[in-house]
Amino acid sequence: MSGRRLLVATGAAVAAVDRLPTLVRGLIDAASDVLVITPVLPGGLQWLVSDTDRARHEADARLATVLGQLDKIDVSAKGRVGDETPLTAFDDAVAEFQPDHILIALRGADDAGWQERGLVDQVRERFGLPVTVFEIAAEEPVPGSSN
Repeated sequence: MSGRRLLVATGAAVAAVDRLPTLVRGLIDAASDVLVITPVLPGGLQWLVSDTDRARHEADARLATVLGQLDKIDVSAKGRVGDETPLTAFDDAVAEFQPDHILIALRGADDAGWQERGLVDQVRERFGLPVTVFEIAAEEPVPGSSN
């Protein structure tokens, strides 16, 4: 395997590339292969009644936004919507893509949803890969996003 393979996972928030921290931008720029996953994140009630259509649409929109933002900085990336259980989305992506590093974009702790709580620790424990996490302010607008 040549080059660095970066798995990018974004929760319910998306950041504009010009607002990415230097470390995060460096990871993206150094990657030779990038896969973006956006797990379906249904609300608690949607999840309980298996009504995930809206959440899937939102995940599709987040994916399109992230891929568009990466394209603006000439980073070619593949992407897909992941499972509604974030850890399963990571399992699938890691098995398929075999990344060297995982980059996770999450809402700030005050805005974290039930799906995000404890996720980073679980990802670190399960995969034993370097993980970089950055928080995105919920009020931060991103061109082309529905947030």
